[in-house]
Amino acid sequence: MQTFAFDICALILMVFLIFSIISRKMARGVQGHFFMAFTLVSFAALLFDILCIACDRDPSLCNDAVRYIAHTGYLLLRNFTTFCFLLYLISLTDTWHKIKNRNLIRIGSMIPYCCLIVLLIINPFTHQMFYFDENKHYVRGRLFFVFYFVAFLFMAVGLIYTIIHKELFSRGKFTALLLIVPIQLAAIIIQMIYPEMLIEMFFTAITVLLVTITVQRPEEIIDHLTGLNKYSAYTTDMKRNFYNDKHVSVILLNIANYVNLFGLLGYDASNDILVKTADKLKEINKEVRAHADIYYLDRGRFRFVVNEANRSKIEKAAEKINSALKMSMIVNNLEINLIAYVCIARCPEDISDFKSLMSFGNDFHIMNPYSGRVLRTSEIAGKNRFQLSNELDSIIDAALANKKFEVYYQPIYSVEKKKFISAEALLRLNDEKYGFIPPDLFIAAAEKSGAIHKIGDYVFEEVCRFISGPDFGRLGLEYIEINLSVAQCMQTDLADKVLDIMKRFRVPPERINLEITETAANYAQNILMANIEKLISAGISFSLDDYGTGYSNIKSVASLPLKIVKLDKSFVGEEDNPKMWIVLQNTIKMLKDMDMHIVVEGVETEHLVKKFSALDCEYIQGYYFSKPIPENDFIKFMQMSADMAK
Repeated sequence: MQTFAFDICALILMVFLIFSIISRKMARGVQGHFFMAFTLVSFAALLFDILCIACDRDPSLCNDAVRYIAHTGYLLLRNFTTFCFLLYLISLTDTWHKIKNRNLIRIGSMIPYCCLIVLLIINPFTHQMFYFDENKHYVRGRLFFVFYFVAFLFMAVGLIYTIIHKELFSRGKFTALLLIVPIQLAAIIIQMIYPEMLIEMFFTAITVLLVTITVQRPEEIIDHLTGLNKYSAYTTDMKRNFYNDKHVSVILLNIANYVNLFGLLGYDASNDILVKTADKLKEINKEVRAHADIYYLDRGRFRFVVNEANRSKIEKAAEKINSALKMSMIVNNLEINLIAYVCIARCPEDISDFKSLMSFGNDFHIMNPYSGRVLRTSEIAGKNRFQLSNELDSIIDAALANKKFEVYYQPIYSVEKKKFISAEALLRLNDEKYGFIPPDLFIAAAEKSGAIHKIGDYVFEEVCRFISGPDFGRLGLEYIEINLSVAQCMQTDLADKVLDIMKRFRVPPERINLEITETAANYAQNILMANIEKLISAGISFSLDDYGTGYSNIKSVASLPLKIVKLDKSFVGEEDNPKMWIVLQNTIKMLKDMDMHIVVEGVETEHLVKKFSALDCEYIQGYYFSKPIPENDFIKFMQMSADMAK
């Protein structure tokens, strides 16, 4: 005799799961809608199954018509659960756009279920699916196997579909989805062999529970503060879009002054700004009916992603977002103005890969002055830059392997000795495909990948080779300046590595001056100080590069054992600003009082040479004398300069 036990357990579990899905907002988005549909259809099938059991155990409770309806409804809904789960799997891979373009697949997927519907409709006349015998017992018909065949078919398609798109799932989610298939197959096989063991719906409830625990987890994708999708969801969805060749438009929104506002207003008030911005984006999304997925990444960065079907609404949405965020915002009784950069990117037309999208989104507001208008990716950067950014790691590796990097030298003029007494070594990279690649671009990429350490070793070895060669002594140079990156300064074995290279090339320590930046000093002060002390004790001197950029830390200048401070070229551009010139004069006096020598960078005119010389700056560097040039050209330049001095 059939029992209620498994169905009652399933009923309790399903009620709990439906409550959990609703309370945890697991039905958000396309995936959530299909998961909710799968759950509700399963719940409806469970209710029909309970009704069937009740009628079969006591036929007097209902007439034959009701029993027919109960069993027909159960078979339709039970089979429909497997179809709904297949749809849910497709939504997880976000490949609807591919299926929509293949009518044959769409129609073919519906044929088995349509055949089952037809068989159930005509079953009261044919009794091929099921019937009630003279004792009113439920009996399976000759074609009842079609029910299981259709269920097996949908599950097999779902399994294959999951395996084909396994790159789109994490290992844990992929494993969980694979487990669902044997769970469902086991339930079908057991109940097919033992009809009295009604375990299918209990196993279906277990399936819903498994998906709830491992796959459909809102805490993984929803930002608790803004209620928007979080950074991890954005990366997952955009990687999937590029993988599936899905065309989307993205509104990139970066609040450029968010960090400053955070420092000014504090945690709670700055969070209030984020919440108000998120609410405005949700409001605009509803207003223009863009059906966008909205994300909050971090540090005042939002993303508004629109599918191909609604691309025509992206311009209107971007303009509304831009206008709304120009308006003042009241926070803690303060009137706050956001510097909001809004940019439209079409993927893959404007940006063809995930890495380029993330790189561009991180700093597009830094690369462009604020104009107050909606930007477009196609206007501010070409495809070559995105492709270059994506290929930089392989370009750097190839350049190191094939010695494509080249060290250039820019001479440094001594005001007192009236000649060039040193030079700065600068790295350059010319690629066969992209031509000259800016140092700030490949250095930043090398620091991220870790290749900067090999590059640093290469530069130091090249400079030491030049110093130990016959030309250096004839040129009258005293030393060469070599830049150290932030990543190099964080190496605990930096000092040992530098000294080993110098020993190998027999370079005296007074021939080397190492340049560090304030950023390096702030990032790795303890490690840096240990390296500096060891290198200074060996006779190597140090310079502080780019002093005057941003908010310079006077304490770091005073605490570091520096010989030279290099004034950034931004000072040079302020010669017509009387107040800034006063700041410059006092800065130079302060550094001189600390017994430091000064190099002025970026000098391009004779007028500036005389002006900085009058301020008692010891050294001058810039295009007025020479741009950075290759080693052979530098040797010729120095020889020519020496001849002219005679």
